[in-house]
Amino acid sequence: MEMKFLVTGSAGLVGSQVIHDLTDQNHQVYSSYSETKPEHGIPVHLDLTNQENIVQTLNEIKPDKIIHLAAMTRVDQCEEQPDIAMQINAYATKFLAQQSAKQNCFFLYVSTDYVFDGIQGMKKESDTTNPLGIYGKTKLAGEIALNNMASPYAIVRTSTPFGSHKTKKSFPIWVKENLESKNNIPVLVDQFTSPTFVPNLSKMLIEIATKQLVGTFHTAGASRISRYNLAEMVAEKLNLDKKFLQPASMSEMNWKAQRPKDSSLDVSYVTELLDEKPQTVQESLDILFSN
Repeated sequence: MEMKFLVTGSAGLVGSQVIHDLTDQNHQVYSSYSETKPEHGIPVHLDLTNQENIVQTLNEIKPDKIIHLAAMTRVDQCEEQPDIAMQINAYATKFLAQQSAKQNCFFLYVSTDYVFDGIQGMKKESDTTNPLGIYGKTKLAGEIALNNMASPYAIVRTSTPFGSHKTKKSFPIWVKENLESKNNIPVLVDQFTSPTFVPNLSKMLIEIATKQLVGTFHTAGASRISRYNLAEMVAEKLNLDKKFLQPASMSEMNWKAQRPKDSSLDVSYVTELLDEKPQTVQESLDILFSN
């Protein structure tokens, strides 16, 4: 059944895949963007800091579903500009969801593993949140803003998305290019996540939205792995020399924001629930580097 989707952040790593997949499924897709015009869908300029613009856009489009991906995601930048981060990640999410509720539109909010403190990994959907930095705090504020909504919504948390994109270089691609150029690169041995392959994530998001599944979902990859082990897997897969991978520790990083040491997510709930299952890192890397 054809539905009308509005996708925010549609030019990003995840958004560009979502609008591509929705278009393939013959849905009517409005791709909202702030700066970079997306390649697929019907482009719609949307300023998330402008409430009038949000109201006008939703009234014109009248979407059945909104997939809200647009966010300020640079962790250190959020730390330096907390007011802007709160404006975009929390207040804009709240206002967009309120306007969406007025039209009884299904609202899917994409959140992050950084809502957890990372002291212990493999977090379930019901586990207590405790973000360390401004990025995680503002994304959690966006989640909390949805709790009073009258219309159906889903909160979907993911972890370190990777895939192919014209301008946004994800971690495995960065590793591949540096190893091919024989550059030494520092890679963290003590930061663990659940790396999520973007085409897999996109299909999970679309399934939740089309089925109007309500609640909180951990849509991430099926493997808990350190950055270093992931880099090793990339090297092995492509027969590149691992000697250029320099083991590094989080304490050596010159970061402004504190990051969780283990923000891996337990995906057993969505593995049971969805037709599109979370993939292991190995499966995902096989697909990523197969062409």
